[in-house]
Amino acid sequence: MRKIIHIDMDAFYASVELRERPELQHLPVVIASHHPRAVVAAASYPAREYGLRSAMSMTQARKLCPQVIVIEPNFSKYQHVSAQIHKIFQKYTSIIEPLSLDEAYLDVTENLQQIPSATEVAMYIRDEIFQLTRLTASAGVAPNKFLAKIASDWNKPNGICVIKPNQVQQFIYDLPLKKIPGVGKVTQEKLKALQLETLGDLQQVEEKFLTHHFGKYGKQLFLYAQGIDERPVQSERQRQQISKETTFDEDLFLNQCDQFWTSLLSRVWQNLQNKEMIARGISVKLKLKNFQVLQHSKSFKQPFNHIEDLQLALKLLLMEMNIPDEYQFRLIGVGVYQLSEKQQDTQLNLFGL
Repeated sequence: MRKIIHIDMDAFYASVELRERPELQHLPVVIASHHPRAVVAAASYPAREYGLRSAMSMTQARKLCPQVIVIEPNFSKYQHVSAQIHKIFQKYTSIIEPLSLDEAYLDVTENLQQIPSATEVAMYIRDEIFQLTRLTASAGVAPNKFLAKIASDWNKPNGICVIKPNQVQQFIYDLPLKKIPGVGKVTQEKLKALQLETLGDLQQVEEKFLTHHFGKYGKQLFLYAQGIDERPVQSERQRQQISKETTFDEDLFLNQCDQFWTSLLSRVWQNLQNKEMIARGISVKLKLKNFQVLQHSKSFKQPFNHIEDLQLALKLLLMEMNIPDEYQFRLIGVGVYQLSEKQQDTQLNLFGL
């Protein structure tokens, strides 16, 4: 039985800035650039009371809250604080899976401090983070990643939620399906049409029913309904990725994006070369004019040995996404993952499989 902690910093970017500007603590503050097409990177809790949230356009944010205070992001500052927090994690475990600068999974089944209780470990970590950074963190403690992530959001901000193995069924039964990783609005509507709204509802249907309607993801839904998630916490090296994205000055159709894909791939490839690494996976991200995000990723048995391999893989991803011609995009991005150090003998062609 694993002991997993999910740590999630509270309104991280905003909280870092507000440390230095305490007079703004109780005012609606967002972190965003002054670009005409800027989006909210983070919103303070007072700002959230007006409906402001990350990834919202600043145009919409100002409509909801005309008195909003905008602070330009300082990502080098956030990275520095994130590194401080990760040093605290490393005192307790070497099995750390960062999801972003402000959240991570920790496997503390056998922690480095020999503390028998995962709940105690989470409390120590939260306390050390606050003592060092004056920032608060919320934590979820559970037997797996799925439950730990849900739990960390349960008592936000500055809270902790513990789900013990014998409490799993009771905890998940009435849980809305939107809490499940991967269940967005489209999947949620499809589930609702099948009269499935909670994990308890999912428990009443057979696996083959879910795989019929949702393919491979149906099996994952079936397991989540039982409170099962066998994904291990993956170390930082396994999770490492290199990605680049660009926001357009005006919305573009997919066939207008070619030069931008070329530029992004060149930057990603150059970064790979500088790090003397190879990649076996590629991911693509496109943000529609209505802010809906389309994503797709694919991994290969052989690494990308030439930038032409990346270009072919990108074309394959976009073809598989079958994007309608009328869609327009405000942002596109591409990334590589499944990274490893370059070896002298990795000269196999990606598509010679």
